[in-house]
Amino acid sequence: MAPQGSPAPLEFGGPLGAAALMLLLPATMFHLLLVVRSGPARLLGPPPHLPGLDALWSPRALLLWLAWLGLQAALYLLPARKVAEGQELKDKSRLQYPINGFQALVLTAVLVGLGVSVGLPLGALPDMLLPLAFAATLIAFIFSLLLYLKAQVAPASALAPGGNSGNPVYDFFLGRELNPRVSFLDFKYFCELRPGLIGWVLINLALLTQEAKLRGSPSLAMWLVNGFQLLYVGDALWYEEAVLTTMDITHDGFGFMLVFGDLAWVPFTYSLQAQFLLHHPQVLGLPMASTICLINAIGYYIFRGANSQKNTFRKNPSDPRVADLETISTATGRKLLVSGWWGMVRHPNYLGDLIMALAWSLPCGVSHLLPYFYLLYFTALLVHREARDERQCLQKYGLAWQEYCRRVPYRILPYVY
Repeated sequence: MAPQGSPAPLEFGGPLGAAALMLLLPATMFHLLLVVRSGPARLLGPPPHLPGLDALWSPRALLLWLAWLGLQAALYLLPARKVAEGQELKDKSRLQYPINGFQALVLTAVLVGLGVSVGLPLGALPDMLLPLAFAATLIAFIFSLLLYLKAQVAPASALAPGGNSGNPVYDFFLGRELNPRVSFLDFKYFCELRPGLIGWVLINLALLTQEAKLRGSPSLAMWLVNGFQLLYVGDALWYEEAVLTTMDITHDGFGFMLVFGDLAWVPFTYSLQAQFLLHHPQVLGLPMASTICLINAIGYYIFRGANSQKNTFRKNPSDPRVADLETISTATGRKLLVSGWWGMVRHPNYLGDLIMALAWSLPCGVSHLLPYFYLLYFTALLVHREARDERQCLQKYGLAWQEYCRRVPYRILPYVY
């Protein structure tokens, strides 16, 4: 364990790794957007052509993306069904957060429906993905710079455990301030689940609409991808309060890593399966579709069951739904679940996530690796995230965490990893 008061170890390969990721992540996103619409659609092959600046830069796309952010910010500031308190901060205070993400999703759907009824060309959105992604990337860099400058005048108690190494590249990437906000608008919390996730399902819907226009009706494969991913986003926003205890909110600063991930990477790469189906239609029979639905249902059952069990236990360990679960006491006064979902593997929610990721890719067939990029990337992300979480838990819980790892030896996949 790191000694008390020692600086946080550098992650992601330090400054060089951070600089590489700031180039690699946008490059990967644009590579995917280019190859998915090409005939070969090779994940590992070069794109058919490199676009010029005129294909990337569009004032219309920039205005559209800024308007989208403005709309979601306005919905964020509407009266919420609940206001929740976050985790205790260094100065012993607790920030307040509006729980109205699902409300924002529903109102967005209503507004989009009204817009389409009066002629909003939703089907034109797929042709704008490249300039929209460029606008989102540009906004991410500028926003991250403003956040970095804002953190220079933030009090020490407001800074994140990481992201304050003194190296500007590393700190710009990881984020210096833990909870940057202006009045009631918390930038990290807002970006975490609103514009990117809701934008993702809107892009999916636009791709479905465009497929219906081109082929007379959406394919069964497109319906499945839209339905599965809408369920996932709806679940995240319905249980929005649970994000307040995640590593992103409680530990990570808000820098380019999360800004780009939330505003650009999520909507434009998570919609890859729907993009693939628009350009490479797949015939899907009912037996295979039923099997894929079963796989997604199993993944969702594990994902939701594990997360609900953890959240119920954190709120009230005496709740009848979790009161009989076996626990390990820690020196901090908290208890670690060692039975139920969390006695099966240390991160059962990650297992459910990966099973759902497989179900999202299967409607695209097995002739191309490209639609499985999300599954490959998400596996690497969750393994890396799990390793970060393990280090933090060992530092926080010490011997109790070592005992938990002895009792629950598998991290994500039982008997494998």
